[in-house]
Amino acid sequence: MHFLVIAYDHPGEEGRRRRAAARERHLAQAASMSEVEAVFGTAILDDDGAMIGSMLVMAAESRAALDSWLRVEPYVVEDVWREVRVNRCAIGPSFLPAGETSP
Repeated sequence: MHFLVIAYDHPGEEGRRRRAAARERHLAQAASMSEVEAVFGTAILDDDGAMIGSMLVMAAESRAALDSWLRVEPYVVEDVWREVRVNRCAIGPSFLPAGETSP
């Protein structure tokens, strides 16, 4: 199943400092995942182009598996994200590889 994760950073310079400090661990952890897979992700930007959050579409066997991933996600552990929302989502067929479906 797929999940939409929308997370907003702590505001201002403190948020930017926390994000920069945890970024390499965040990227390395995403590349090493096995039970949870990143389908798509993007930074959320403010009007000036500064990163203020993240939007991720994640594939996981269950919400429990996704929650396990969130417990070790560096942006959670390092308190980069001040607000995290998770919802199940269905990826539209035109965005999936041929023959694949989204539950």
